[in-house]
Amino acid sequence: MAKRRKRGDGSIHLRKDGRWEGRYVVGYDDKGLPVTKNVLAKTKSECATKLAQLRETLRVPAPDQSKPGLLLADWLDLWYQGYKKQNLRPNTQMSYERRIYQHITPALGQVQLDKLTTADIQEFYASLKKSGRLIRTELYGDGLSDQTVRGVHTTLHAALDKAVEENLIFRNPADACRPPSAKAREMKVLEPEEIQRLLIQARKDGCYELLLLELSTGLRRGEICALQWDDLNFKTGALRVERQVHRIDGELVVSQPKTKASNRSVILPAPVVKVLAQYRQSLDSRWMFPSPINADSPRDPTAVRKRLKTILERAECKHLRFHDLRHTFATASLEHGMDIKTLSTIIGHVSSSTTLNIYAHVTDEMQRTAAAKIDQGIAGAAPQEQSDTAPRKLTPSTFQAYKGQRRKPGTGCVSQINENLWEGRYSPRLPNGGRRARNVYAHSEEECEQKLADLIVQMKAEIAAEKERLRNEEKAS
Repeated sequence: MAKRRKRGDGSIHLRKDGRWEGRYVVGYDDKGLPVTKNVLAKTKSECATKLAQLRETLRVPAPDQSKPGLLLADWLDLWYQGYKKQNLRPNTQMSYERRIYQHITPALGQVQLDKLTTADIQEFYASLKKSGRLIRTELYGDGLSDQTVRGVHTTLHAALDKAVEENLIFRNPADACRPPSAKAREMKVLEPEEIQRLLIQARKDGCYELLLLELSTGLRRGEICALQWDDLNFKTGALRVERQVHRIDGELVVSQPKTKASNRSVILPAPVVKVLAQYRQSLDSRWMFPSPINADSPRDPTAVRKRLKTILERAECKHLRFHDLRHTFATASLEHGMDIKTLSTIIGHVSSSTTLNIYAHVTDEMQRTAAAKIDQGIAGAAPQEQSDTAPRKLTPSTFQAYKGQRRKPGTGCVSQINENLWEGRYSPRLPNGGRRARNVYAHSEEECEQKLADLIVQMKAEIAAEKERLRNEEKAS
């Protein structure tokens, strides 16, 4: 553990460009925020020397106590805008801003930084669990999830750690707080028989190529939606992954992948390349999976999630997330002998340890199988019966794809989001030629259909009124 510098000595840290930076607080502005001076050096020791010289030159002792009057809201804004924001991806910025400006600042923002206590923070976390949700409380309840509260804790703790480093407070009051414990989400994977049914149904529903590619690579949902045909070398089967698609403020945004390790190349099986080559002949778009509305735009990851849900239901498969298809690929790869390092590279993990932690249950079974084989070879033990988890020859499925029934035009659509929530959506064409979508939510399909019908009546009345207004304006002119 690194030795903590004494109060009044300033702070030293390693920059991304490889240089060391020393920072020293020389005073405070009218708002109570710290004013600093910096030094740069190639080595840590050189930086420490320069920082000591700076202190002597300024002859201004660092504060020996926290600055009174500095509010937590002001410090959080300075910390986020000055230290964090520029290093975060757009969607991560949104998460930080929700935590800071929608939760922490309204509740604790007016507390002086040096007066903030562990009890204040612990009480704040309890209130978030009880009544912290700001929207859709009728659907999800009044309280925030354990995962969301833990995210708030992580952000607040990091900001207060920086305040300690800058000599604004003596200690971090969040150190002694106990946020809700992390609950590992149950991992679900498709069985081989389910994969067969899924792909049969996907072919009928026009999503075969996308799901086949996903089950062959384990790409993240945003990554597979962002693929372009130039990313695939049909001769070698090499597929470059170098971007992702996600939504920010309701708009589709294409950005860099999640991590540096996510920029990678994946070799596709020859049969998958052949399928994609045939699929390309039917498209006139640079995107591998374009939007059905606009061929020059990538497919919306949200639409992919909803489409998968429908296909799973029709294929009589268990309910799971798109991310669980990634787990399905990884689990199958390990069970068929792929090593951890190779798998980690393919799915874009930062390190093999991440892969090991996620798929520990699979690797444990692989170790038991290996131990049994070693025992057979060395000790001459009798061969054991085949494990239930061992790969076996798959019998071709006799599943018949569900054709489905199309809803009548003008009746919207209804889909199930989770076990307890249904969504109804209506997006009519407006008098100006554009479309406007509105949603309704309910706890049952019947209730959702009724709410949707009421919404359609309301929106048709609004559109009729708008058309009448435009006709009157045209007559008047």
